[in-house]
Amino acid sequence: MPTAKTAKPTKTIKPTDVANVIEFYLICNKLKDTIRTGWQNWGVNRDRLESVAEHIYGTQMLAIAIHSEFDYHLDLSKALFMLAIHELGEALIGDYTPFEIDKSTKEELELKAVHQVLKPLKNHQQLEDLFTEFNNQKTPEAKFAHACDKLECDLQCKLYDEEHTVNLTDQTYPSALQDPIVQELFKDGASWSEIWLKFSQQKHPYDPNFRAISDYALHHSL
Repeated sequence: MPTAKTAKPTKTIKPTDVANVIEFYLICNKLKDTIRTGWQNWGVNRDRLESVAEHIYGTQMLAIAIHSEFDYHLDLSKALFMLAIHELGEALIGDYTPFEIDKSTKEELELKAVHQVLKPLKNHQQLEDLFTEFNNQKTPEAKFAHACDKLECDLQCKLYDEEHTVNLTDQTYPSALQDPIVQELFKDGASWSEIWLKFSQQKHPYDPNFRAISDYALHHSL
């Protein structure tokens, strides 16, 4: 008769571990209902606006496609992790646009919020380091992920503009319109998405691949 195998002892599941998973999930879940502020500020007239969670998903899908089609020598998994957590702080502090708050202040607020969100997890420091790396934009993965974040927003603007959801002659969001770059584009009679895409091209150091995608969106229907 075959001898019975000794079963390996089952690892004890700690209630605190389960609680940490649920706590983290519930905080992140708020991003499903956190609408992207920029669309609200521009008065996008649409029954349903993009949430922060949907933006995160869009950045990751864009990263997968761009990494597939172009010759990038970087750790895609690391870039996707960065994109998964790059907006976590907004679950606590909300979504600020670049026209509402300066970059350093926003990063300071977000870092504190991200620290609080990640604190329940055992690998919180590793994830927080990834968030900091993303903001510093010095590594290939951080630069790639940051460009995906900006380009995804550009493409979403183009899609909303093609639905004719924004009236540039009836704007109640003066902060963006006061920017010198936006003012010049507005005077030239550019459409909303043309203003957005051209502004983004001037503000963000897109490499040739990202610039080519941006240019395509600028000159073609999506």
